[in-house]
Amino acid sequence: MHGLILRTFQVFVQDTYGPEAWLDISGRANLEIVDFEAMLIYPPETYDAVITASEDVMHKPRDVFLEDVGTYLVSHPNSEGLRRLLRFGGVDYIDFMHSLDDLPDRARLVVADLNLPSLEMHDDGQNQYRLLVGPGLPGFGYVMVGVLRAIADDYGALVLLDSRAETAAEVQVVEISLFETAFAEGREFDLAGRTPLRGGAG
Repeated sequence: MHGLILRTFQVFVQDTYGPEAWLDISGRANLEIVDFEAMLIYPPETYDAVITASEDVMHKPRDVFLEDVGTYLVSHPNSEGLRRLLRFGGVDYIDFMHSLDDLPDRARLVVADLNLPSLEMHDDGQNQYRLLVGPGLPGFGYVMVGVLRAIADDYGALVLLDSRAETAAEVQVVEISLFETAFAEGREFDLAGRTPLRGGAG
């Protein structure tokens, strides 16, 4: 299991619930270390141990916990780099959804040995979409639900999301109903990453 994924869970818990919550989770998961290194590889069973311990400590089912992680990845100030990577996908929410097929490849451009599950977006017409999340990282579809929900808020789009598992093919399906692309004012985003000038032009 790639350390960057495990490190993401760690910083999510620490930023959201505090360092004591993470110490509780690491203890319940019987981790030999407290802090994950983002560039190391850990035994595959570490992932499930962390998720199971997080369910117990947070008193949340894993689908809710994983969705919260996805929301954190877009909305928390500490994740601005990932938000920018996602927003490069398009000028509106529809463009963003169609860019998700390329997300695993874009992630590998940043971290060469990070293998995310495949993503395949289907346009079913009448503003109905399906995101097929391939195997390899159990529950990653729920993370994508959180990402999709937070990015919708980012763009100001109004969407309804639902997720189900196709267990025979080990594929998760995220169903997306897009009601309006400009329902509300989105969050400020500068493609060039410039800091807005304050106090006049000078």
